[in-house]
Amino acid sequence: MAVKSIREIDIKSKKVFFRFDFNVPLDAQGIIKDDTRIRRALPTIEYAMRQGAKCILASHLGRPKGEKIPEMSLRPVALRLSELLGKEVQFVDDCLGESVKEAVDKLQDGGVLLLENLRFHAGETKNDPKFAAELASLADVYVNDAFGTAHRAHASTVGVPDLLKVKAAGLLLKEELENLDRALSNPRRPLVAVFGGAKVSDKIAILRNIIQNMNSVLIGGGMANTFLIAQGINVGSSKIEEDMLAVAVEILETAGRTGCKIVLPSDVVVADGIDDVTGCKIVDVSTIPADKMALDIGPRTVEQFRRVILDAGTIVWNGPMGVFEVDAFKLGTMEIAKAVADSEGFSVVGGGDTLRAVRQAGITDKISYISTGGGAFMEFMEGKVLPGVAALDV
Repeated sequence: MAVKSIREIDIKSKKVFFRFDFNVPLDAQGIIKDDTRIRRALPTIEYAMRQGAKCILASHLGRPKGEKIPEMSLRPVALRLSELLGKEVQFVDDCLGESVKEAVDKLQDGGVLLLENLRFHAGETKNDPKFAAELASLADVYVNDAFGTAHRAHASTVGVPDLLKVKAAGLLLKEELENLDRALSNPRRPLVAVFGGAKVSDKIAILRNIIQNMNSVLIGGGMANTFLIAQGINVGSSKIEEDMLAVAVEILETAGRTGCKIVLPSDVVVADGIDDVTGCKIVDVSTIPADKMALDIGPRTVEQFRRVILDAGTIVWNGPMGVFEVDAFKLGTMEIAKAVADSEGFSVVGGGDTLRAVRQAGITDKISYISTGGGAFMEFMEGKVLPGVAALDV
């Protein structure tokens, strides 16, 4: 799908409605704990300012469900943006109404205004036509730079662009689409996917969509247990999804037909439980004790995965290899992170837990591309058309 970039449209002296993803974590005092999403938006904002656009910024924060909840105000974001841009970002305490219109009308070329949390109005998540029309009436041009919400058919992602003739992707959204397309549609091979996390059910659609295009798929984390069971291996008291066994068999069979090599753990770290590391030890997957849970991949598996990763031309990683939040079960995930960092292949990483693991391993700057989207990243890999992207197609 060909989507225009903000660089391809005229925004000088135009009122531009920007949809960003400023859904940042706040502490009890309203202090931003991680401003990554704000920083990733800066190139688009700074470009628009240089072009003389009148910038109307909009976002959601949390899930206020149509209620005005002070703790979910975007005011701290306006303050942080002002610091980062070196210019005052005006804040209005609503996203509709006369006060908002007046503030927009007073915007100078290159000026920046941040609206209050869109989700303080129920019409945002319902894609209410009236709500969308009121937002659209503020602007001449629409720009979406919120990949993290592109899978949501909300008023600010679908309703507003449907009403404005001139629309485009911001620099971050364009960057996301180009990098994910590079990894999945036009990859340098071998193409390797690394999947972890707790559940097969979370990854079914992705596995079904990409299995025929992959050279290798490495599976760790809790989801590996279900695949091991499907191969007749007893995994002790490890958590499995019995209703996913047939799916696991189907995926293994499809991989066999298409030439995709699926690599499962050969050894694991077991213990009595996540909160009880009693009896923590490394065992072969064929000898997992009946009363133990597999909670991380073992060193032999790390080495097997590492060899495949180092040989890859392209790597897509989503999901930790174990319960990495617990020190006793984090080594597998940390070692895989290092392997991805050491690879000369093009690497794309996405998903909240995976990003936390990458940061914890201290290898953020060695990943080719880190996606800002969680659900959007997953749905893109499932082969779905993202509503927020489709709305930009002209």
